[in-house]
Amino acid sequence: MSADAEAEPKVFAFTEENRAVIARIVAKYPPGRQASAVIPLLDMAQRQNGGWLPQAAIEAVATELEMPVIRVWEVATFYTMFNLRPIGRNHVQVCTNLPCWLRGSDEVVATCRKELGVDLGDTTEDGAFTLSEVECLGACVNAPMMQVGDDYYEDLTPEAVATILQDLRDGRQPKTGSQIGRRSSEPVGELTTLTTLATGGDGKRKAPSGKGGGGR
Repeated sequence: MSADAEAEPKVFAFTEENRAVIARIVAKYPPGRQASAVIPLLDMAQRQNGGWLPQAAIEAVATELEMPVIRVWEVATFYTMFNLRPIGRNHVQVCTNLPCWLRGSDEVVATCRKELGVDLGDTTEDGAFTLSEVECLGACVNAPMMQVGDDYYEDLTPEAVATILQDLRDGRQPKTGSQIGRRSSEPVGELTTLTTLATGGDGKRKAPSGKGGGGR
């Protein structure tokens, strides 16, 4: 029997706390449209079960939403954010899509492999880390980047990746966001536009120099 099969629970039941949340989520949709809540319920089940969805959890979601089990499976297998087998306590997801690749995602992946001693799709023997390759995570402007749990780590270098992984290994919370001190998605270095805001004595914005205050 495989390790995954041994880990598969026979039953799954939402906690009372989560059931209260489910009631609020389902109430957002018109009667008969409760299937629209399938994604948030799958996410809730995955979080409750330690980061992955066993068969019993899929069935529990189907029961809650009065959906055929196969319909829930269709959603769970389509979206890569759902894990259908056990993962490590820290799920390291490295974006390798074009913008991140152009900015050095190959080095990020190589550093993860070296530091963790596993390949893409594998979990460390101690169960601390799972390493995955993912498509765009929506932080292209600060590429290369990776996601661990719900946290984004951006503007990565091999040195920054090694530090982040060591912090996680030691139980520390690494600095999230840009690893080079960039604020949000501002350009690297100093701002080149929108550096000042001209205002009059009354605090209201003035027309740019050389132009009247009226329209064209």
